[in-house]
Amino acid sequence: MTSQQLREILKKVRQIEIRTNRLVTDALAGQYHSVFKGRGMNFDAVREYVPGDEVRTIDWNVTARAGRPFVKKFVEERELTLMLMVDVSASSDFGSGLQSKRELAAEIAGVLAFSAVRNSDKVGLLLFTDQVELYVPPRKGRRHVLRIVREVLGFKPKRKGTDLVKALEFVNRVVSRRSILFLLSDFQMEGADQEALRRSLRQTNRRHDLVAMPVADARERVLPDLGIIAIEDAETGELIELDTRSAAVRQRFEQLAADRAKSLRRLFSAEAVDSLPVETDQAYVAPLMAFFQNRARHR
Repeated sequence: MTSQQLREILKKVRQIEIRTNRLVTDALAGQYHSVFKGRGMNFDAVREYVPGDEVRTIDWNVTARAGRPFVKKFVEERELTLMLMVDVSASSDFGSGLQSKRELAAEIAGVLAFSAVRNSDKVGLLLFTDQVELYVPPRKGRRHVLRIVREVLGFKPKRKGTDLVKALEFVNRVVSRRSILFLLSDFQMEGADQEALRRSLRQTNRRHDLVAMPVADARERVLPDLGIIAIEDAETGELIELDTRSAAVRQRFEQLAADRAKSLRRLFSAEAVDSLPVETDQAYVAPLMAFFQNRARHR
């Protein structure tokens, strides 16, 4: 990476930090806290019984010694681990507007990571293509979060393809403690083994709290009239020529995109994986807040 490229990356990291600090309000951090609970409750102290306390919390030993009822007080074992799994395959660099899919993933990763560290949770990172490209073990702190954003933006992957199964299997091997996993990917996996993916999602969702975030761009679902164009698959290099003047061609393109999105939703639903789709040209904060609120209600 040249010094000019490094300066550009650091500039983008700083811009994302400024935006995410503004976005990670007490409300958003509070929503994160309410949705993702600690692993259990730890004994803290005893106090005198007051009407309304549950009988099962009475500490009978202390009550017997004191001659009046005392109850046990518990606090939530809060510290959690948030793992950000980010797809950095070649297709993630696509963006028809101001942001690429990868830049959007970096910003969302920043929002989630800052929400986590504000709640004293650890944050880790996994970057993947059709192999695991980078693993950053979970840690706390602002500097660590900035490193995560920098890696998502500036990391140069060795490969171009996408293999979600390898990424999920790696996380299941190296992350032994139950964690929150956010999987940010465009889920473009031509020729992927769907049954293997289904099994990996199921296994990961049992071991961890998995949330899928499909990242898309408007040009991947709607094709404008641009005449005859050549479309290249960023991951395979395959070139396809399309006559976008034809309404039938544009409709077929949109139908295929809709079918892929529907298939993905069915997959997540079948494996009970919560999902939140995001797009490069749409605001994501309100949908993220609504997602947290709905998830808290359902749980």
